[in-house]
Amino acid sequence: MIKDLYIQPRFFFLFGAVIVLFILGFPFPLVFALAQGFLLLALVVVLVDFLLLFGRGQRITCQRESSGVFSLGNENPVVLRVSSGYSIPLQLMIIDELPFQFQKRDFKLRLKLSPEASETLSYRLRPTERGRYRFGRTRIFATSTVGLLQRRFTMANERNVPVYPSIMDMKKYEIKSVMKLSTSYGVKKVRRIGQSSEFEQIKDYVQGDDYQSINWKATGRYSKLMVNHYQDEQSQQVYTLIDKSRYMKMPFDDLTLLDYAINASLVISNTALLKQDKTGLITFSDKVETYLKASKQRSQLKVILEALYKEEECRQEANYELLYKVLQNKIRVRSLIFLYANFESLHALERVLPILRKINRRHLLILVIFRNTELQHYYKARANNLEEIYLKTIAQKFDEEKRQIINELNHYGIQVIYTEPRHLTIDSLNKYLELKSRGMI
Repeated sequence: MIKDLYIQPRFFFLFGAVIVLFILGFPFPLVFALAQGFLLLALVVVLVDFLLLFGRGQRITCQRESSGVFSLGNENPVVLRVSSGYSIPLQLMIIDELPFQFQKRDFKLRLKLSPEASETLSYRLRPTERGRYRFGRTRIFATSTVGLLQRRFTMANERNVPVYPSIMDMKKYEIKSVMKLSTSYGVKKVRRIGQSSEFEQIKDYVQGDDYQSINWKATGRYSKLMVNHYQDEQSQQVYTLIDKSRYMKMPFDDLTLLDYAINASLVISNTALLKQDKTGLITFSDKVETYLKASKQRSQLKVILEALYKEEECRQEANYELLYKVLQNKIRVRSLIFLYANFESLHALERVLPILRKINRRHLLILVIFRNTELQHYYKARANNLEEIYLKTIAQKFDEEKRQIINELNHYGIQVIYTEPRHLTIDSLNKYLELKSRGMI
């Protein structure tokens, strides 16, 4: 019991005043007697405060509730349910021991709790690293209205929570991407201009429909334009390739480029499976780390999720020659390939451009390159001296070289997604839906 007892600052102020009275009243009997009475009153108040806090049956409980899995880069909610067995109101200070990865040493919550009441507190955590996060105990420090003493309650709420690639983003875009009539924010609604062999139904003509799909028999029968609509072809192969070399360690908004690529890959894989396509995964650096053959089994998503959860950046440069050999031996059918990479110079691209062109001849290659927004903000800011002018000129040169990289890829017919890291997932998803709608895969 004593180890859970803490003295508040009011206690020291009270007894400090008593000591001052004793010192001042020592030569004066009347003042000295007043000091003795004040000391007795202070002791009674402390005893009352102690009995209020440590009386029999007085208890506070707290339960922490959260998802069994956290999503990387998202705000994950955590709920604390606090209940009081006291018959008096209390002031509570709650310290929830967060995983060390968050580096929050002063995390505190305060709550005023009515007698025998229950309250709910919530907060959000944004993990920026994949892995296992361990929550510790929850400590509650209770103070009565007297405010001289404080009692500590400790709840054994220890729990391990794994942080996986963004499952929240996956679920967020899941419905938006499969609903044919949805116009949800961010996901583009692309009208199909190609055809596949899978007839769906006859509908009224809408501006933008392909004239070649007009059904003249139905048009003559109903005296208005009618068009044939076709379903997307299914069971096509979609692979996400992730470059794990040192260039992908660059951080943006506390996440690395590799983490952004992993989150986008999970969303693309899930959407492809919902579209009845086969999806696979390849990660590589100086060697091929992970190869998952394309499959449309629903269990494939769990396999991909577990593989992405374990991926880590590598210090070596990427071996694109080895990657091409693996693609040549493992993927015999023309497939849609999303390649997440980061070329910071034209020279770095020129070394692997012949290989990218070979891949693009056999498959439909979508190369995803990241826009360095921090670099753009830096060189667009006003320079204050000659040194800053020089540095901003160099930064602008690097940004212009990125644009040359895009032009070079487009010149050879390689499709490119040039996007900010925070827009990577939605831009990749829009590209997949667009290609799917146009019947290009």
